[in-house]
Amino acid sequence: MRIHNLEDKNTVINYFTSELRDINIQNDPMRFRNNIERIGQMLSYEISQTLSYSKQSVTTPLGVKEVNLIDEKLVVASILRAGLPLHNGVLSVFDRAENCFVSAYRKYRDANNFTIHVEYLVLPELDDKTVILCDPMLATGSSMEVAYNAILSKSKPKRVIICSIVASEQALDYINKTLGDKVSDLFVATVDPSLDAHSYNVPGIGDAGDLAFGAKLD
Repeated sequence: MRIHNLEDKNTVINYFTSELRDINIQNDPMRFRNNIERIGQMLSYEISQTLSYSKQSVTTPLGVKEVNLIDEKLVVASILRAGLPLHNGVLSVFDRAENCFVSAYRKYRDANNFTIHVEYLVLPELDDKTVILCDPMLATGSSMEVAYNAILSKSKPKRVIICSIVASEQALDYINKTLGDKVSDLFVATVDPSLDAHSYNVPGIGDAGDLAFGAKLD
């Protein structure tokens, strides 16, 4: 698995991730969602450079132009609910992609111990397609592993790409260990060095789902 950390480059994506982290700007949920969508669009551009292309003819009013266009069948898959803004950003770029949704959430045994549960899964046929699996936050990496296994239990895609915004170093190590031979590439906008006692990224951004859509009842 190739890991692409876009924070290694000096690009405008750093501005949008800085706003996601800013506790003052986080008070505006619309801007929070919009920033996630814009990061999703930029991650998609990076992803597009790893896809396969074939030459196709486009007829203009004055002639014909040969253009290299993506020839992979794409499916954008997202983990609910925090993944929705990221999903929209990726889908706005790969606008002919099919869609897949999976709910994966933490079920706590106590304050610091939890398991990941999947209650909902809807997906198209995935055989011989490229799946872009989106989750804005990778903390432990266990939610991504569970979502991957749930999706792959139904069919076998040609290729899987992971797309995220904030990942911990622990999550990257865990995913590389558990899924590294099954995922071709992992794209992330920024990487955090550690997790806290509740397995949240530090410095992180907080709860992406709550910041985007409002606090939930536990």
